[in-house]
Amino acid sequence: MSVNPDLAGRVFPPASPYLVGREKIREFSRAVFATSPLNHDPEAARAAGYADVVAPPTFPVVIQEATLAQLLAEPDAGIDYSRVVHGEQRFESSRPIVAGDELTATLTVASVKSLGGNAMVTARSEIVDGAGAHVVTATSTLVVRGEDS
Repeated sequence: MSVNPDLAGRVFPPASPYLVGREKIREFSRAVFATSPLNHDPEAARAAGYADVVAPPTFPVVIQEATLAQLLAEPDAGIDYSRVVHGEQRFESSRPIVAGDELTATLTVASVKSLGGNAMVTARSEIVDGAGAHVVTATSTLVVRGEDS
């Protein structure tokens, strides 16, 4: 089965809200070797004007994961997860994520393209805070390898 080109433009329901925890930020920071005191020390973050520890710029991938799971589970998508590789990731932030944020992500399939027997699916997750204000847009391009790849 090939990737359904009609996915382009599809908007999925918002994922369940994600409450950003201090320890999750610290764990992620250690995993990506983020050593800034802002990522680990609440007092350092508060001294810099933040309410709590600040997530590294790539942390939104944690929140985006739930939206990508919706896409991969879509029955008519034609996406065989065993053939998916991650092609590209981008983030456009309005403000940093801090511990205590409650964030909700909504996925839109920006495009579906064929390239050399493979499909390129670009998905954009708009992540907003509890007040509905934009925090970050996480954009992923998934490469779905063709049957001959």
